[in-house]
Amino acid sequence: MTALVPAPCDLVVADLGGTTLRVGRIRAGTSEVRDVRRVPTDGLGRYGTRDPQELQDRVMEQLTREIAADVARPGQPPARAVAVSFAGPMTSDGVVLAGPTLWGGPAARLPVAEVLAGQLGLPVVVANDVTAAAWRYASAESEPFCLITVSSGIGNKVFRHGEIVCDERGYGGEIGHWLVDPAEDAAPCECGGRGHLGAIASGRGALFAVRAAAAADTGAFARSALAGPSGGVPDAITNEAFAAAARAGDTFAREALRRSLRPLASAVSLLFTAIGVRRYLFVGGFALALGDTFLTLLGDELVRIGCFGLDEYATRAMLALGEDDDDHCLIGIGQLAAARLGAPRALKAPA
Repeated sequence: MTALVPAPCDLVVADLGGTTLRVGRIRAGTSEVRDVRRVPTDGLGRYGTRDPQELQDRVMEQLTREIAADVARPGQPPARAVAVSFAGPMTSDGVVLAGPTLWGGPAARLPVAEVLAGQLGLPVVVANDVTAAAWRYASAESEPFCLITVSSGIGNKVFRHGEIVCDERGYGGEIGHWLVDPAEDAAPCECGGRGHLGAIASGRGALFAVRAAAAADTGAFARSALAGPSGGVPDAITNEAFAAAARAGDTFAREALRRSLRPLASAVSLLFTAIGVRRYLFVGGFALALGDTFLTLLGDELVRIGCFGLDEYATRAMLALGEDDDDHCLIGIGQLAAARLGAPRALKAPA
């Protein structure tokens, strides 16, 4: 996409996640999102038995429809451009390579920026959702940092020296698909593999694990605060009840959560050891719902396995939560798009 538009301007911003699609408005150069609408994503979470290509088509039709409705919404100033954060790895020119939490298995490569620009007649900036979220914090963080989202899935991006560390073909920032359990019967990942970090430590993965633990140890489950809201039925446990029980100190819930977070602690230790980043920000619905409990249990596991050269205080000090809202990607993609709109070059976003 090579068209340029004047800045500042009104942008339509969208965040396409595995669970929810958010669409709103933001003034280029600001961080205040307004008139945000939220609708369930027409993908894997709602129509999980459908073919991945059919789900991809559904998701893209919904995204185009919802953005077009906002562009034409009465009473709004005209939108000069569209900016979209997308839950999946993509190339630097906006081609989505996969959508594990959106449509699951293999489907056609999707040139989102090109398709949306053709349908909407506006310049389009597209970036991976974790890339977008990282841009929200880029101006506030003085040191290199790694943003990790723990929600429907897990993803990460490292921001260093003013840019995202990522290959232009989309490689990098997908620790959610790092193999942490090689067993043949390991937890299934939505990409079609098994034993990936996102299959174990994400919100969906942790819920799968606590339900399995409840079914395997009915006595401990019966004594847990989770037994009441679920009616004693393991498969009726919800993420909301799980997070609430863990925050309240329920032993069964906290131990199940601790087991799920162990491979995430290993991932943080690996990133620190490999590239020396000392700042890890966590966002995403599941991590933020758990709040300080998430940091405490993750910190416990990180201290247990160790970070080479760091004592307990320094190890725990690396971990922090992002802002407690769900606008990370909307604000971040607005910030990224504003940077591109003000530059005398093609509108391209990093993968």
